[in-house]
Amino acid sequence: MVSSHFHVLCFEYKFPGAYIAGVNIYSSRTGAWSRRDSGMVEKVILCSKCVYVGGMLYLIGNLKHINGEYVLVGVDMEGKVWKTIRVPYGRSFGTIGVSQGCLHYAIASVDDNNKILVSEIALWCLKDHDSKELVLKHTASLNKLMSMTGLVYQVAEIHPDCDTIFLVQFGGDTLVSYDMRHQKVGSILNLKKDSIHKFLPYVPLFSESLADADG
Repeated sequence: MVSSHFHVLCFEYKFPGAYIAGVNIYSSRTGAWSRRDSGMVEKVILCSKCVYVGGMLYLIGNLKHINGEYVLVGVDMEGKVWKTIRVPYGRSFGTIGVSQGCLHYAIASVDDNNKILVSEIALWCLKDHDSKELVLKHTASLNKLMSMTGLVYQVAEIHPDCDTIFLVQFGGDTLVSYDMRHQKVGSILNLKKDSIHKFLPYVPLFSESLADADG
């Protein structure tokens, strides 16, 4: 049974620089807020959505004041455990998600000259929740898809139950599912033209479990 209790995290920023200084955490179990200083040595600026897995909240951050590389920032629900995870191709921006109970990170590959390969996507995974090292899980060539459609894509989301990613056309209106394990293009959906799209994963069974837990 999934617990109906929850936490709300509100990060504090230090200026100039707007890097993380601490976090305020609300617990529905205690009905109170608590504050913790940042447990990170690096000065990190948050810049992305978050995902929760393995008892920790993960976000994409940037080491703007050091080398400008992107990292993953993790913090537990008591604000006591903080960690920074280096990501592959750190100068490029990727997509985080939770799939099959593990943190995943998808990003376009980079060649030996640090040139972004828009036709190749790499899917990385944090198999051990206590680790700080992402492991390469799959790579996929999008050449066939790009030749079919004549379009260039970026990763929008990661499927919660399998090694499928969802690709959205750069600056366009096409959404495609792609099976990384079997290297197969799935359904292609035409989105509303001339609009800004945001994508959020929704898992109905999880929502029903929460309702059951509330009685």
